[in-house]
Amino acid sequence: MTTTVAQPRTPTSEQVTDPGRPRFGAALRWETRKLRAQLRARALVIGAILAPIAVVLVVHSQPRPPKDTLFGRFATENGFAMALLVLGVASQWVLPLLTAIVAGDIFASEDQHGTWKTVLTRSISRSRLFWAKAVVAVVFALLTLVLLAASTIAFSVLIVGAHPLTGLSGQTIPASSAVALVSTAWASMALPMVGFTCLALLFSVWSRNAAVGIAAPVVLGLVMQLVGALGGIETLRPFLLTTPFEAWHGLLAAPRFTGPLLESVVTSAGWSVACLTAAFLILRRRDITGG
Repeated sequence: MTTTVAQPRTPTSEQVTDPGRPRFGAALRWETRKLRAQLRARALVIGAILAPIAVVLVVHSQPRPPKDTLFGRFATENGFAMALLVLGVASQWVLPLLTAIVAGDIFASEDQHGTWKTVLTRSISRSRLFWAKAVVAVVFALLTLVLLAASTIAFSVLIVGAHPLTGLSGQTIPASSAVALVSTAWASMALPMVGFTCLALLFSVWSRNAAVGIAAPVVLGLVMQLVGALGGIETLRPFLLTTPFEAWHGLLAAPRFTGPLLESVVTSAGWSVACLTAAFLILRRRDITGG
């Protein structure tokens, strides 16, 4: 009579190195719930929907249009021009601020509440926590952009009217084409917004201070805009993270050109990868034994 000895099962590498720890999906859901519970996040979502209404009403009620701004000359009589006017103003500091309010605090809040030791040693690995927070911050930034764009375009057309748009070269753009061009112009903001989100994540990890994480990207963005406005630095402008905010101008010219949009992909991706890599390395090497 022979006896069969059962061979012990060899645990997988994940079972050995990460027993009982939640997977990335669980971390993502947890960070999403934390963000939804924050008053500032809900206020940003509501503001992205309602603020454009107030801006459009105020500008439309002015006796004289703001002629010194892009598309300002036609803003009070053309809804598409109004939407592009709001876009030009928002890209200067509003969009970087929208990304930084959440991304600049999402890591620093753990330092503020002293929860790093509890979270990292008992709940989840650093890598999973980092990418969960990064994904939530990026998705939230894109969500606010979609809401802001949709509200601005919709209420600009409803309040001012959907008339043919006069382009940057003086050409007349039919209303049917203007809708697509204005929507594409707003959509092009997604690339630099992701870049500024990653920049805010870097400051949040590095500084461990929410005020720095929120303010530094906005201030740096303003500095980049001032530098970009200087003459004689044409070779530097393509590398500034604020330059992609202007890439949509070529869509409204005749003939249309998309070279700046392609450059904005490279610039925004470069900043995003560099900032995320630096933030990840800083977090990986951080000593959390103190709390």
